[in-house]
Amino acid sequence: MKKVLAPMRVMLAFVLLAAWAVAAARSAPGAEPARQTTATSAETDTWLAGISTGITRVLDLTYAINDKMPSWPGHGGTQFEATVLTTQEKDGVFTRRFTIHEHYGTHLDAPAHFPPGKLTVDQIPVNQFFGPAVMIDVRAEVAKNDDYQLPSSGLQAWEAEHGRIPAGAIVLLNTGWAARWPDEARYRNMDAKGVMHFPGFSADAASLLVERGVSGVGIDTFAPDNGPSKDHAVHHILLGASRYILENLSDLSALPPTGAFLIAAPIKLEGGSGGPVRVFVILPR
Repeated sequence: MKKVLAPMRVMLAFVLLAAWAVAAARSAPGAEPARQTTATSAETDTWLAGISTGITRVLDLTYAINDKMPSWPGHGGTQFEATVLTTQEKDGVFTRRFTIHEHYGTHLDAPAHFPPGKLTVDQIPVNQFFGPAVMIDVRAEVAKNDDYQLPSSGLQAWEAEHGRIPAGAIVLLNTGWAARWPDEARYRNMDAKGVMHFPGFSADAASLLVERGVSGVGIDTFAPDNGPSKDHAVHHILLGASRYILENLSDLSALPPTGAFLIAAPIKLEGGSGGPVRVFVILPR
């Protein structure tokens, strides 16, 4: 038990510092109003009260990067490649060089990825990368319709049961699609005409999430727009409002609807339209 407590204390200290940073940013003289990127001080106090009792579990929602993961069709070229430069046996040190598509594996879409979004990965305010995790489970609906789109009424029904989605939240849609990973054919679910079929958010749901002031959204599929989408309206709405999108998240089934805390740590790629991201969820006792 003592061996477990040490890393738990480290993580607790980090989360407390993160929550303190939110409160400090809000109270700093001349600070920009935080309605779109941070939670209220009352919500921060709620996180602290829950987290300070002890962390029971930290979930990693990230797939390890390799060259065998499902990729978006049509991107072209090699999505990921790693080349060994030196080895311990020969050179006394192990190093590699790697290349990767910005939108491969578990990754973040920066606002600049779609118009009218402007911010690149390195320009996203850091306080958007942590906040309360809201998990909406639509696996039952997806089981009936691969192309399911969460409507705004679905969000409102969730809020009627669990309370209003707080400002600064990161909203995750659990579609169950992660069960198809890493089988590219099943994950793409492409028909004879070359159209992919997978679930996502609707445009009206995306607009409501912007109204709620969320920091970002995440999903366990290729994209927040469903597979057949041609206009990618959800991308345009969310990224155009300076929110980010987490795509290809791993299994979300262990997350509760509320009460968890999410930390997204994207590669700080200057000028990036997106990039690999490590996503952690902390479950308080």
